[in-house]
Amino acid sequence: MAVSTVLWVGAAGVAAGEPAAPGPTADYPVDYDFFSGIPDELAHPGGSLPGSNDRSCRPSAAHPDPVVLVHGTGGGAQTNWGVYAPLLADAGYCVYALTYGALDMPWPLSAIGGMAPIEDSSAQLAAFVHRVLAATGAAQVDLVGHSQGNLVGNYFIKRLGGASEVNRFVAIAAPWLGTYGPVADPVRALARGLGAEPAVDALISANLCRSCGEMAGTSEFVRSFDADGVYDPHVTYTNIETRYDEAVVPYTVGLVPGPRTTNILVQDGCPADYSEHAGIAGSARAATFALNALDPGHPRPVPCHFIAPLTGG
Repeated sequence: MAVSTVLWVGAAGVAAGEPAAPGPTADYPVDYDFFSGIPDELAHPGGSLPGSNDRSCRPSAAHPDPVVLVHGTGGGAQTNWGVYAPLLADAGYCVYALTYGALDMPWPLSAIGGMAPIEDSSAQLAAFVHRVLAATGAAQVDLVGHSQGNLVGNYFIKRLGGASEVNRFVAIAAPWLGTYGPVADPVRALARGLGAEPAVDALISANLCRSCGEMAGTSEFVRSFDADGVYDPHVTYTNIETRYDEAVVPYTVGLVPGPRTTNILVQDGCPADYSEHAGIAGSARAATFALNALDPGHPRPVPCHFIAPLTGG
């Protein structure tokens, strides 16, 4: 499936206008497991998670900004967001997710996103956000990114004119300053769930993960991109990171101080949280921090319980 096809399927009618609908009253089940979206991708290749890409959704006065989910390396619209799509829909948000940077190959390889250069993926995100804004009539979106998705989202903001179109940015496990960790490991974990790990190993060995080298701490991409500062001054950022992150190394590269920026380490006040790079995107604790960042006027109690590595909980 071509990249453009993957993007259009992920958008699920975002470009089409629809009559205004009443506020969302969703009650989708939320399974706090990073891999909980993989069964949906297996059942509906290239589809959308329940609660996401609903063309009848119109933002409410309480949540006027649609939320766009920007997956990590190897992830996709369904595989990366099994927790966040239903959770945000249940909270009353219009939720959208795309698969960016996928290779032009048959499924399941077409579900392995984040392989293209970050600059190209950011252009795909920009086009997607424009469709979301046109369909919903909203003035701005909020972004929730995981891993590489944060660089993709921030490139859109800083280099492609997205600063005026993004209000809040929730960055989960962001490699802001570049990483010295094994960026390909999360790709393999997601590919394993789709039964595509051997093929993805071959792609990585052939250097077809064009984004992987860009995220290295020594890369020219990182040096150039951060030369004018990590953040855009017009956007409100919340960084959510774990000290056990094995892909964003050291984890402090995801907690860069800045104006209009809040840094959260999930282990602060909760030593039972053992989430790492994947598990933090399946964690109820991290997800509650994200909800509070999107709606700071109505904070929810943040849970503290055992959070397992890899899956979350």
